[in-house]
Order: sequence, then structure tokens, then C-alpha cells
Amino acid sequence: MNQTKLPGTRDPLSNSNLLFIIAAVIFVLMYAFAIIRYPGSFMQFQTFFDLFSLNAPLIILTLGISIVMIGGGIDISVGAVTGLVTMCCALLLESGSSGIASAILLSLGIGLAFGLLQGFLIAYLEIQPFIITLAGMFLANGLLTTIHKDPINVTRPDFVALRDFEFVIPWLGTRNRLGNFIPLEIKAGAVIAIILIVVLFVIMKWSRFGRNLYAVGGNSQSALMLGINVRKTKFFSYLLCGLLSGIAGWVYIMTTGAGNVGNASGFEMKAIAGSIIGGTMLSGGVGNLFGSPIGALTLLTINELIRAAGVNSNFQAIVSGGLLYVFIVLQSVVVWFRTGGKTFKLALPSWMHSRTAAS
Repeated sequence: MNQTKLPGTRDPLSNSNLLFIIAAVIFVLMYAFAIIRYPGSFMQFQTFFDLFSLNAPLIILTLGISIVMIGGGIDISVGAVTGLVTMCCALLLESGSSGIASAILLSLGIGLAFGLLQGFLIAYLEIQPFIITLAGMFLANGLLTTIHKDPINVTRPDFVALRDFEFVIPWLGTRNRLGNFIPLEIKAGAVIAIILIVVLFVIMKWSRFGRNLYAVGGNSQSALMLGINVRKTKFFSYLLCGLLSGIAGWVYIMTTGAGNVGNASGFEMKAIAGSIIGGTMLSGGVGNLFGSPIGALTLLTINELIRAAGVNSNFQAIVSGGLLYVFIVLQSVVVWFRTGGKTFKLALPSWMHSRTAAS
């Protein structure tokens, strides 16, 4: 029976927006608690923006992971690809044979190459994405350790100037203990991350690709019946994720100024956790790209709180893991209640479904 919308009533919130609101409220409450508990550190504008500046690569990777997860997939190679990009760019820049523009093109090229290879194997050969991206992680880590094992500090003057460049907002800042006003400083990497958040949100919200990806992640068979090119949509989601991994690698070296074998180690797990906390569901079809950086910032705020309390750093992983459990259960409960609580099925990603199962 068709239901007519009454005048003055609003459309109900989608699962993506509802989970985003929940994640945003939790982050605000957590940061408010941090301000109350440690006002000397968290009350400063600089502290909040430093979370962006120092962790811009992780935030960018969270965006890429969210895009793939919305389409019902997964990519666990992003951290290794980011580390490979930083080492390759460091070698190129320190050799003096090429400039900064060449290093940027190299970072984008490496990211696109991994996205192209993995996207083709997953979308067109229909190989499980976990296996393919696991192989991609091993490949990137192997190349990383083969190319150079020792850390490389890039010392060329033009790159050092770029690394040290900061956007200064003179009307926004804090006063130090001596009463001197210190303007707010934002790293270039944070600005890149913010621009990407806005651009990708617009793409996912209003472009045909974004709408198709939500449909594919929700139910690929239904999307196929609607005339959506499922393979092409999945392919471009991995290609975009690879591109973002390359950008994250360049932002990483632009922030730290060095290439290291340990660069971005474990970033893929942190990015997946931040994406889930931000409201993206592993089962696909649900997610908000504004929620992804909020999820990452929630994890980072927890780490800063633990550090400020002087607790053993191992406790950070324990709290992060517990919080991840809470958000996964919360997502399942919210979706269950919004479907009327009549049915409860184990929500598995599309890449874990049997191909011989009846649709």
C-alpha cells in the first residue's frame, strides 16, 4: 500500500545520516570531556587543528576506505601503499634529479597503479577483495623494504620550505602563559585533507557515481537490474581509493619530511576503524564521508586523552578496540530497530556472500 506524505512532514533520516549524527555527537561529547578534564591542552584552537595537521594522511586514507566500504568492498593495502609512496618520493627528491612536481606525479602514479590493478582483479575477474588487497599489501611492503631499508630525510631547500609552510590565521589563536597572543597555524596537509573531504562528499552525495556506489553496496543484484554497471562502479571505487592512498603518501612526507620503512604502518587498520566509528557499515550501502574524518578524530582524541593522563600507550589499542566493538554493535542495533525489529540477519559484506546463493 502506497503511503502519501503529509504536508509539513519531513523525510526520515537515512541510515547514513543517522549514524553520522550519532558519531558526531559522541565525538563532541568526548572532546568536551577532554576540555573539562585537561583545559590547558584541549581548550586551545591549535590543539584541535593539530589533530588535522599531524594526522592528515590518516584522515585521507579513511576517506578512501569509506568509499570502498560503501560499495561493499574492503582494501587493506592502503597503509602499505602510502608507506611505499613516501619512500619513493623521498628517494626521488633526495637524489636531486627531479623536482617536487615529479615527486607529486610519482605519488599519484603509484596510488593509481595499485588502484587500477586491484580494481580490475576485484571488479572484472570477481576475485575476493580481501585476498587481492592482502596481496597488494604484501607487494607494497616488499617493494618498500627492497627499495631502501634506512630512513631518508629530505634536505633539499625547496622541499624543506614546503614542509615548513603553514597557513596562519591571525584572528584565531590563543594566548600563552606569558600573555602573548599566538595566531593559529595550519599545515598544508590539513588543508588538502579538508578540501578532499568536501569534494568527495559532493561526489558521493550528488554525482551518478556516488548514487550508483550506494546502490551497489546495498544490493549489487538489484543495482544490476536497475541498469547500473556494477563492475565499472566497483572498479572506479578502488581506483579512487588507490589515488587517495597516493595523495596520503605525499601528504605524509610533506608533513614529516622523511621516508621510512615504518611510515604509515598499521594505517589500514586505523582507517577501517575510523570509517566504522564514523558510521560506514562493512555490509555496504551505508556511510557518510563527513563521518569518516569524525571517526578518525574520535580515535585520535582517545589517544590524546590517554597520553595526557600518563597511562601506558598500550592502553590506547585496548580502548580503541573496545570502542570499535561498541560502534559495530550500535550500528547493527540502529539498523535493526529502523527495519521494525522484525528480522535480524547477519549483515555480511557483499564480497563474503556465496555466488551460488539464490538472490
